[in-house]
Amino acid sequence: MKPVEIYTTQTCGFCRAAKRLLDDKGVSYTEIDVARNPQLRQEMMTRAKGGYTVPQIFIGGEHIGGCNELYALERSAKLDPILKAA
Repeated sequence: MKPVEIYTTQTCGFCRAAKRLLDDKGVSYTEIDVARNPQLRQEMMTRAKGGYTVPQIFIGGEHIGGCNELYALERSAKLDPILKAA
């Protein structure tokens, strides 16, 4: 599987929902908490081309968006193919 990174904060309901979907699918991910680290938040915003809300999710280094985009990929049966290693 491609590596998954998710920028989060502990108090974010959308972050919890995104992680729950990934957990339910058995997908391992690296969680990056940006709440107390301005440098990590800036890194997230740079990688997400200005995206400043959490979560920001990357699969195989490619930005896929936030929680809504993750669930949309799942509903359209496109998430599993994206997760599979090339």
